[in-house]
Amino acid sequence: MAITLYHNPRCSKSRQALALLEEHGAEVAVRRYLDEPLNEEELRDLMGRLDADGERLVRTQEPEWQDVEDTNLQDQEQVIAAIVRHPKLMERPIADDGKRAVIGRPPEDVLALLHAND
Repeated sequence: MAITLYHNPRCSKSRQALALLEEHGAEVAVRRYLDEPLNEEELRDLMGRLDADGERLVRTQEPEWQDVEDTNLQDQEQVIAAIVRHPKLMERPIADDGKRAVIGRPPEDVLALLHAND
């Protein structure tokens, strides 16, 4: 099964995560989430597979955060709405095997998906 990597090629951590997955022989489907943003349902599903809360999923240091800074990071629906409005707010990279997803911070964390079914 392919691992979907929610990827921003301008991000060094995202590039590192992609390289690590490929070096370990993973079949990777790259989704450039800034070019093809996730919709509400996709984000809800992804958040259900992530072992992270809204605080880890949102890049609060981005200038776009000022537009939504009243967002409660503990409220999944508010986090989803903020990311739908500003896809750049989604942390990257995220690797998703369809059963489990991990944020690649540090990039080596994405390798956990390769051993998930061992």
